[in-house]
Amino acid sequence: MSEKLQTTKKKTRPGAAATATERQAPGDGYVQSFARGLAVIRAFGPEHSSMTLSAVADRTGLTRAGARRILLTLVHLGYVTHDGRLFTLTPRILELGYAYLSATPLWNLALPYMEQVAETTRESCSVSVLEGTDVVYILRLATHKVMSINLAVGSRLPAWATSMGRVLLASLPEPELDDLLSRSDIRAYTPATITDRAALKKHIALAGTRGYACVTKELEPGLQSVAVPIIDRSGRAIAAMNISTHASRYTRAEMLRVFLPPLTHAAEHINAALARR
Repeated sequence: MSEKLQTTKKKTRPGAAATATERQAPGDGYVQSFARGLAVIRAFGPEHSSMTLSAVADRTGLTRAGARRILLTLVHLGYVTHDGRLFTLTPRILELGYAYLSATPLWNLALPYMEQVAETTRESCSVSVLEGTDVVYILRLATHKVMSINLAVGSRLPAWATSMGRVLLASLPEPELDDLLSRSDIRAYTPATITDRAALKKHIALAGTRGYACVTKELEPGLQSVAVPIIDRSGRAIAAMNISTHASRYTRAEMLRVFLPPLTHAAEHINAALARR
């Protein structure tokens, strides 16, 4: 991840987020131990692929005894392995994510069309959904590395600063959009980042009017992308699909001329398939 992007990300400990969630627990239906178990799983990541008991406790805000019980339970279930000192997630953890993907119609419907787009344009093609204030990648075919971070299924980026995010935000009622933007960490990732709230809302509204969003050099200096919505049979934008490329290879106008037609064509086929389900 670039230094700029690193320094502008929120610095919230996983434990702090979990604690905030627990404070908002909805009464008897909330299982605190389960929530803490999920917090332990989320504590692992690219920079924390293996951790000691103390590190897990520190990142989750749990006591050592509480973290130990959860970790040993996960070891027993096969989701975590332990070499005597370090705890590490096992490949079985992928079952949790695959349960979502396998139940999502986009998994089977979108992939063939994404492959056509990637083959035609020779650029990376992705599908994401809106989750909180972020977009979460659920499908990705990468042909080039266009960001300093490795984007993959499960990666999250701020919705307001991405083409897929703006397409999805454009489908929200204004009160929901205002609420989401108020909860977003809007700040300058690059000199081109739009941070003025009014200007940002105009760009989001324009994405809704045009049926696509184009973002150039706002998240990283060399990154640009164009996205279109994926719409279900009720007319709701349930996901977005984009093509991303390096700004040195195409101007904004060239990117729209070359990439928007195949992207729109693919989305229309996916939308039609969803309408038939």
